[in-house]
Amino acid sequence: MEQAHPLYDEIGTDYATARRADPRIARAIRVALGDVVSVVNVGAGSGSYEPVDLDVTAVEPSTEMIRQRPLGAAPCVQAWAEALPFEDGSFDAAMAVLTVHHWSDRAAGLRELRRVARRRVVLVTWDPASIDAFWMVTEYLPEIAELDLPRFPALVELEEALPSARVTPIPIPRDCEDGFLGAFWGRPEAYLDPHVRRGISVFRQLPAEITAPALERLEADLRAGVWDARHAALRGTVELDLGYRLVAAELG
Repeated sequence: MEQAHPLYDEIGTDYATARRADPRIARAIRVALGDVVSVVNVGAGSGSYEPVDLDVTAVEPSTEMIRQRPLGAAPCVQAWAEALPFEDGSFDAAMAVLTVHHWSDRAAGLRELRRVARRRVVLVTWDPASIDAFWMVTEYLPEIAELDLPRFPALVELEEALPSARVTPIPIPRDCEDGFLGAFWGRPEAYLDPHVRRGISVFRQLPAEITAPALERLEADLRAGVWDARHAALRGTVELDLGYRLVAAELG
């Protein structure tokens, strides 16, 4: 299968420093994996959520992301989700964390996860039905919706591809240690930090003529107290459901 140049070769520079596993999300993934021994992590990036107590093989197409994997990380194969270079049933489980929306052919990638896993598939994704849950999208950057709605699979699509799937919300803690788009919902000042934005793919994919004015409005609203007037309750909220979902499917 001919593939385009990996997106993260372009936007993934310094990604590992801005993105690291949140222990609460990591725990949910580990619980979903259950009693498996071997797992393939597809679209692994820098390996943030790879369980250290399992026999992990990582798959990542981007040379830049592979370069950022830390010393001692799981072995990594450079390949695409849509054409995994493994025999059928090579692993107890397959996992994919916030990566399905970057695949060129979701159906093919999901088939490959089922093919190489003997027992279980575990995904972390975002539900497009939750597009109105996040103030950054509704009030400042509606262009995020234009970018994300077509590329994130609806839950019904995942349930059709993984008939035994159980879908569980992943509420995002206000002090989330990862740096994905929704992680700073209760710390809006963080979005003004260029280092934070380097770890959020939509800020690398949307043009500056769109993101810069939006960030200027956010900065002005924070300075004037407008954001807090709208969202004061978020400062004290412990966790929030923004539509992130854990999908776990039993196979066989």
